[in-house]
Amino acid sequence: MSDPSLVGGKRAVLEAIRSGDAAEVLIVRGARREEIAAAARRAHVPVRDVDRDELDVAVPDHRGVAARVAAGRAASSLTERDLAERAWSDGAIVVVLDGVEDPQNLGAAARCAEAAGAEVLVTRTHRAAPVSPAAIRASAGALLHVPTARVANISRAIDRLRDAGFTAVGLAGEADRSIYDDPCPEGRVAIVVGAEGAGLSRLVRERCDLLVSLPMLGHVGSLNASASLAAALYGYVLPARAGGAGGPGVDSGPAGVAQPGSATDL
Repeated sequence: MSDPSLVGGKRAVLEAIRSGDAAEVLIVRGARREEIAAAARRAHVPVRDVDRDELDVAVPDHRGVAARVAAGRAASSLTERDLAERAWSDGAIVVVLDGVEDPQNLGAAARCAEAAGAEVLVTRTHRAAPVSPAAIRASAGALLHVPTARVANISRAIDRLRDAGFTAVGLAGEADRSIYDDPCPEGRVAIVVGAEGAGLSRLVRERCDLLVSLPMLGHVGSLNASASLAAALYGYVLPARAGGAGGPGVDSGPAGVAQPGSATDL
C-alpha cells in the first residue's frame, strides 16, 4: 500500500530537505544518490537504505529515493481570512486555481507559480486536487515552498484579494482581449485559471476585473491549466514588472535551456 507521508523523485526530495520538511530520507540500495545523501547529512536528516521492492510499494515512480514528510504538507497552509490580513508586497502575484483536479496539473501550476515569484497559491477544498505527495512530486518540490490557501469558495477568496488591492485577471479562451493587446495591470495581480476542460466557473468569471486569452495560432484550441498559467505569468505578468522584455527586475536563466528540476531530472 502506498504511504501518503512519502514523496518520491530527486527534485522533490531535495526540496523537502531544503525546506526543512523531510523527517527521513529513503534511498534504494545501490542507487547513486550521493547528492541527496550529502544534502540530508548537512541538514541532519537521517538516511535509511531500503530494498527497491519496499519503495516500489510505498511510492510509485520514486526514481530510487523518497522523503518522509507530513502528509499533505505544503510550505504553509493559509485560510481565506489570511488572504485579507496578509501583509502583501506592492507588486504581489497570487495564482488562483478554480477547480484544477489533476495532481500533475496542480503540481506543474505550483512549480510555475513559485518560479515566477507568486506569494500565494489559492486552490479549492472541494472538487480539486489536494496537496498530495503526487502533487508535490509533480511540482518538483515547489509545493513545499509556496504558501497555499485551500478555500471553500474561490469567488469569495477573489473578493478578499480585490479588497486587498489586487486586480483579478481571469484566463478565458473566449475573452475579447489577449495578453498581447494590453499590458498587465500595475500593482498586485491575481491570475485566475479555470479547471481542465470546463475553464472558469460563472461566478468566478464574474468576480474577475478583466478576462484575457492566450493567442492560439496553431490547430489546437487550448493549453492545459499549468501551461496556460506559465504563458500568462511569463508572457504577461512578469514583463510588465520588468519594464518590458529584457528590462531589469527579472533574473532569468539561459533561454531555451532546461533548468535543474526539469522533467528529465525528477
